[in-house]
Amino acid sequence: MVEQVRARLISLRDLLATAWPIVLVVTLGFLVALHFVKPAPPSRVVMAAGPEDGAYYAFAKQYAKILAKQGITLDIRTTAGSEENLQHLLNDDDPTEVALIQGGVTPPAGVEDTPLETLGSVYYEPLWVFYRGRRPLTQLHELAGKRIAVGGEGSGVRPLATTLLKANEVPLDRHISALGGLKAAEELQQGRIDAAFIIAATEAPVVQVLLRSPGIRLMHFSQAEAYSRQFPYLSRITLPEGGVDLARNFPKRDTEMLAATANLVIHEDLHPAVQTLLLEAAKQVHGGPGFFRKPGEFPAYRDRSYPLADMAKRYYQSGPSLLQRYLPFWAAVLVERLIILLVPLFALLLPLMKLAPSLYSWRVRSKIFRCYGDLKFLENELKEHYDPGSKLEYLDRLDRIEEEANRRNIPLAYSDLLYTLREHIELVRHTLDRLDHPRTEALAASAQPTEKGTSHP
Repeated sequence: MVEQVRARLISLRDLLATAWPIVLVVTLGFLVALHFVKPAPPSRVVMAAGPEDGAYYAFAKQYAKILAKQGITLDIRTTAGSEENLQHLLNDDDPTEVALIQGGVTPPAGVEDTPLETLGSVYYEPLWVFYRGRRPLTQLHELAGKRIAVGGEGSGVRPLATTLLKANEVPLDRHISALGGLKAAEELQQGRIDAAFIIAATEAPVVQVLLRSPGIRLMHFSQAEAYSRQFPYLSRITLPEGGVDLARNFPKRDTEMLAATANLVIHEDLHPAVQTLLLEAAKQVHGGPGFFRKPGEFPAYRDRSYPLADMAKRYYQSGPSLLQRYLPFWAAVLVERLIILLVPLFALLLPLMKLAPSLYSWRVRSKIFRCYGDLKFLENELKEHYDPGSKLEYLDRLDRIEEEANRRNIPLAYSDLLYTLREHIELVRHTLDRLDHPRTEALAASAQPTEKGTSHP
């Protein structure tokens, strides 16, 4: 019983000695794979939206409800608009990781290599240019010299309005007013300004009020196609005849307009799983039909002001991952992280496991092969440099080799190697005996004549 336990311990020791290099390689592979595995998604994400009465804030609240179902809190930050949203994203000390930003609102000139990416555009933001007057206006340069409201500081409409006015060589002088929204609409109705740039959905109260205000017209952009070519972040859209009021047939003809897009802009460090959730939320909120959009038109990569995130590229090509389609969000994330860890480990383990038996066998056999080296050296010495006077030394060396072999701890499965070694040791002993026999016979033969001589005088 004791011998059986001892034999098993010997086998286990050899097995562990063989396994530790494999464990070391696998551990190193695990550490390398761990370097490429992103941490678990955060439970809280900060988003810059806009004023509480704006569309951005309303859509952000819808996103928050969708993300909350997956255990992620979307912390919505109120701002003045797109420009302030951008500043939050560019500030390294700011926790904001995602924001809705109007097309054309980009980092200031000279700021390069920003850590910002886009998940795509989520809907059109029509640019409404309302003005007072009897004569129809179709081009922006006709607003020169008029009092124009271009939106408040930090809003998205302000940089767009000033860019378009500059392109039409309209002076940005004291006639430009920093009014926006309902305040601009009120001033326009009262005649204290002559025109106002508004970016809002068709259903927005400010748009509906101005569309129905007597004496106020909506500009028809006769150069809409030219604008969309010169400013890639702008799209040409059409407000169809009767699109606002069928009974009054308002407008009375198709009206060409310009539209920017609202874009989901993120910090490049935002967790990929959260990016996918935001895209799913955007699809639920904006994927249906709208006044200026077709079903399934959004989200999409329309505004190229920011590079498209890698996760968004995969999403637009093949949708959410297979695991996220069939598993709850957190389960899918866990499995995806495990796959990233386990695949390279299996890639290492398969060849190593095939190699392990050979390594184990080599380790056990090497214990015996060391004795074979001494035995072979002795055998060659006997064949080439045999010294009859050193027989006792030869026998002593053989005994030491056999004793060394007996001390080797060999697993039971490889006991045949030990017995074979003993047989070979005996063969060398027989060789030594054969080498010594001719001398004994010669001595006996030389002694016989002497004996005969003494018997016959």
